[in-house]
This record gives sequence, structure tokens and C-alpha cells, in this order.
Amino acid sequence: MRAWLELVRAPAALSVPGDTLAGAAVAGRSARPGLAAASVLLYWAGMALNDWSDRKLDAKERPERPIPSGRIRPEGALGLAVALTGAGVAAAAVFGGRRGLAVASLLAGSVWAYDLKLKHTPAGPASMAACRALDVLLGAGPDTRAAAPMALAVGAHTYGLTVLGTAEVDGATPAIVTQALAATGASAALAAVACRNGDTQGRLGAAAMIAGYLATAGRAQLALRADPDPGQVRQAVRMSILGLIPLQAAAVAGRGRLAQAAALLAALPAGRWLSAKVATS
Repeated sequence: MRAWLELVRAPAALSVPGDTLAGAAVAGRSARPGLAAASVLLYWAGMALNDWSDRKLDAKERPERPIPSGRIRPEGALGLAVALTGAGVAAAAVFGGRRGLAVASLLAGSVWAYDLKLKHTPAGPASMAACRALDVLLGAGPDTRAAAPMALAVGAHTYGLTVLGTAEVDGATPAIVTQALAATGASAALAAVACRNGDTQGRLGAAAMIAGYLATAGRAQLALRADPDPGQVRQAVRMSILGLIPLQAAAVAGRGRLAQAAALLAALPAGRWLSAKVATS
């Protein structure tokens, strides 16, 4: 069981439900847990497919991963990716109707395109960012205009995280660290824009969440200026993944949904504990 949890990066899934919750909040819709579940299934599908696609490279660079270590057969990983993709798209159709089906299908296609073709190209970070932006729009329903700043905020963060992930084996160059920090700063600014129309209490709550986001992700990335070794990069990637949670909570709190924001934040300590035991990248 542990090997399968490692394959899908199970702890990192705690950063996923907040995408649809944030999208629903900024669009003024009620949250739909079924769409959050659909996005988690598609995320896990992408992780399994990623390891299937990278199995030969991982045999050289990360032999401890489930497939090169022999704990999971390649066919099993691919089969799981197909099954989770189908389940995710089906769940989106059930809980989001035709629009949910359309956005989830586009998201699933983007995930497969990234893992099979785009990951190791210059378009890789942008394609991964598009996947997470679509995840926010999955929760937003038809009001994509209202959700656009938050979708771009999550996308910008994912872009920087993906760039940083390319340095997990060899360590980060100054250019990579700069790109990651710039993306984090842009994400914080876009989240502030997304939350600007809330009441005073909501804006204050959102500001606190954005500060928490910068303290979680930005601080870990900033530390790479002094120590860019692979171990520190992996720690920064881990904290950047978890940093999505306060970023998403900012959008939720900004629309006065403080209980939902608190529930999102409650996942943060659990994510830190689990990610110390099961790899998130």
C-alpha cells in the first residue's frame, strides 16, 4: 500500500481540493465537494502517469521511486492512471453537469499532454500551470471572468513550483530561484486582486492568508539563495506544494467564508506531517 501512496504522492493531494473551493468562492457559487473529489482523482492520475512516463529516467536519477525499485509494475501504474482519469472525469460530470464534464475533460487532456509530451520541454512549466488554473475554473462554474485572477494566481504559483522541481536532482541555479520567487510574488499579487471585492473582514482574512502563503512557500524558496543543494530544493518544493493551501484559503476567506478557510488551513499541519513520511515530489 505504501508504494501506491508514494506513486500518487498522496500527501500532496491535500493541496488540491482548495482549487475548486477557491474557484467557487470567487465566482460566488456554493462549494461542491464532488468537484473537489474529481480534482483529487485527476491529480492522482497525473502523478501515476508521471512516474510511468519517467520510469527510465527515474531508474537513473531516483531509483527509490516505486516503479524503478520494482515495488510497482509499469503496467499497474499506467492502468491506475487510466482508471483514475476516467473516475475523475465521471465525477466532474455527475457533480458539475455538462460544464464540469467539459472542463474536467480539458483538464485531463492537459495532464496527459504534460506527462507524455510537454514535461521535458520549455513548455512544461506553463502546461502544468494551465492544469492547476483549469482546476480552479472547474469549481467556478460558468463565471470564469470572476475566477480568472485566482486561476492565474494558482497557475503562477504552479509555474514557479514546476520550474523549481526541475532542480531536485542537481540543485538550483540562481536563475531558477529567481523565477520561483518571481512566480510566488506574482501569485500573491493576483490573489490580492481576486480578493479585493470582499468586505473588510474578508479582505483582512485574505491578507492574513496571503501572508501565510508567503511565509510558507516564499521563505522556503528564499532560503535557496544561501543553500541551493538538491536536498534543500526538495524541501522548498515540499513547502511550496503545501503553500497552495493558504493561497487557496485566501480566496475563500476573502469572500467571507471563514469556516471553509479554517477547514482548509487545518489540512496544513496534516500535510506537513504526512509529507515527512511519504514523498510529495
